[in-house]
Amino acid sequence: MTQRVALATVLDRLAIDALITGYAVAVDDGAWSDYGALFTPDGRVDYRGAGGVEGPADEVARWLEETMRLFPVRQHLIVNRRVDLEDLGGYTGDRAEVRADYLNPMCLARQTASGPDAEPPGEAGAATPDFVTGGRYTFTLHRAEVGWLIRTVTVHEKWRRAP
Repeated sequence: MTQRVALATVLDRLAIDALITGYAVAVDDGAWSDYGALFTPDGRVDYRGAGGVEGPADEVARWLEETMRLFPVRQHLIVNRRVDLEDLGGYTGDRAEVRADYLNPMCLARQTASGPDAEPPGEAGAATPDFVTGGRYTFTLHRAEVGWLIRTVTVHEKWRRAP
């Protein structure tokens, strides 16, 4: 492997890491247009392994927008990322697979004297998770003119703790 190929591989891995982080941030922040922009035009999402839906990324984004209103406080942690880049005889191809574990604590919306979605009770105003889930994502990625995009994402929930 030449230095140029090695550098290109490192740059691909950094771009893929940024894509996966962008996915988590879009879901946590409820940035549904950002979420949709992470996918190829034929991108699909399968959340059935965690009790959700499966379908085209834009349809799933609309489902998430409604569903995540139940959890105004959420934080996705995507860790232990294993990236497998397509190998074209020593050169990186245009496809990749990422398997990564996740931990996802979320807080339910509360009805309080201050109104719905007011800050949940806790120490110094900190929210205590009502619902925590963990598992593994499998992403298939495709390199496009704009960079790496998600073609599919599948959730494999391993455990959950609910109220």
